[in-house]
Amino acid sequence: MARYQLSVNGADTAVEAWDPDMPLLYALRNNLGLHGAKFGCGLGQCGACTVLLDNIPVRSCLLKISDAVGRHVTTAEGLGSPDQPHPVQAAFIVEQAAQCGYCTNGMVMSVVGLLSQTPKPTREQAKGALAGNLCRCGSHDRVLKAVERASGQRRA
Repeated sequence: MARYQLSVNGADTAVEAWDPDMPLLYALRNNLGLHGAKFGCGLGQCGACTVLLDNIPVRSCLLKISDAVGRHVTTAEGLGSPDQPHPVQAAFIVEQAAQCGYCTNGMVMSVVGLLSQTPKPTREQAKGALAGNLCRCGSHDRVLKAVERASGQRRA
């Protein structure tokens, strides 16, 4: 069994795994108990497993644990807390941009990544950043409003 040194949510941690190709998602959920990233399709198509890798949204179901070594991984648990949510999380709450909630993690992480690169995105840029995040409940319009709110382009 190999040991992988990871930086997750600002803390250095070691994860043991038999396979260097093990998806980072499994290490996050099973080894570290971080359940924000969800297993959806396992093919990188739904976005439920999205995390930030060096502030860039990636699908953790496709990223090998060995490829995360030496990089900074941020999960939803590393963004904020119930008492002090990250501005994107707070915007999702205000805009009621979640229904069942399964896709919410991936959407929040994609929006955080977008806003780190483009602080005032257009609606089209927001749609592009969220294109790989599927929501079967149909909350996309509220998600786009949350992007506008988090970027300071939407007022109460």
